[in-house]
This record gives sequence, C-alpha cells and structure tokens, in this order.
Amino acid sequence: MLKDKSQVKTEKKIRIRKRIRKKIRGAEARPRVHVFKSNRYLYAQAVDDDRRAVLAAASSLEKTFKEKAKNTKNREACGLLGEILAQRLLAKNVKTIVFDRGRYPYHGRIKALAEGLRKGGLVF
Repeated sequence: MLKDKSQVKTEKKIRIRKRIRKKIRGAEARPRVHVFKSNRYLYAQAVDDDRRAVLAAASSLEKTFKEKAKNTKNREACGLLGEILAQRLLAKNVKTIVFDRGRYPYHGRIKALAEGLRKGGLVF
C-alpha cells in the first residue's frame, strides 16, 4: 500500500527520535535537556527521567527572552536561550546535563543553543 509523503516523513522522524532516546537518559543529578524547534520558536527543557519531571524550561516565547532578543529564530537568540536555561539550572544546583538534540542535526540553531548552555556554565 502506498503512503503519502507526510506519513513517510513522520515515520522517519519517529525512528530517528527513538534511536537517539535509546542512548540518552537523564537523572536528577544529570538531567536530559530536550530541544524542540518549530519554524518560529525554540523550546528547551531539563527532564529528570527517573521521576518523569521537568526541572526547568525555557522558550523563545517568554517575556524575559523577548526583552533581551529582538529576533526569535537566529543563532544569537538561541545562544541567549541556552544561557537563560543554564542560569535556571544552576539556581537548582545542576551543573552537568545530557544534551538531547531530538531529531534535529547538531548544527545551526541547535548547536548555538548547546554553546549557550556551555557558556552559561553547564558541563556536558
């Protein structure tokens, strides 16, 4: 049976996501920072997989982010978002993380977010 292109793409994204999540696991001492990116915004959250709880989150929709950055989808803005999330995690005494890029390749906005997290003082 033939599938339409959107269904094939969705299944491909799910396969990539499952393959990456098999290898990555977060804990309270070292949470997993998950990234989701849309065409306009970027969302990142630190997840404790043992308790299934979100420790901290940041997105480019927040007022604190929009006060500091004019554009929400360039690399500079993503680096700033990484620094904001790093500050929130350091306030909760989290110094090391596991970076989960999701289904996105590690370049461009995702790489800028990771560099912002490192610049903010997190180790991974």
